[in-house]
Amino acid sequence: MTMFFDSEFDRIFKRMSNSFFDIDDILEEFKGGSALGPYYYGYTMTVGPDGKPIVKEYGNVKPGLLPTSDTREPLVDTIVDEKEKVVKLVAEMPGVEKTDVKILVENKTVNLSAERDNKKYHVKVPIQHKVDENSAKASYTNGILQITFKLVEEEKPKGKKVEVE
Repeated sequence: MTMFFDSEFDRIFKRMSNSFFDIDDILEEFKGGSALGPYYYGYTMTVGPDGKPIVKEYGNVKPGLLPTSDTREPLVDTIVDEKEKVVKLVAEMPGVEKTDVKILVENKTVNLSAERDNKKYHVKVPIQHKVDENSAKASYTNGILQITFKLVEEEKPKGKKVEVE
């Protein structure tokens, strides 16, 4: 009985440990690649106003893929302030100056990019709320970019009630 248990345990352990060895292979591929690090990938999870979870990926490496560029995707958080009637986009882009930051807003998408020396950032952020694109104001301090938009009140359908005679 002990021999069966030992062989079964070895089989299970080998199966479980294979996933760890795959990670080592991926890291070896990174070391031999032509792209420069650092390599990072992550996700944030928040709860939206409707109570549903919102998962956002960020980084310059997607799971299972080698990096294809030295451009990093900054972490961007969207904050809706109903009290102030604004939407704020907050992006972490350390290592660049405010003169290096370029922001283009069009068709409910904010295109952020910045480049200085070996620091390159780029991301397209969709805006989920109805905002006034002309109200955009941006500030950059200590590696944090903050863009503020005024929320636009949704128009209620106009109509006239007709009484039946």
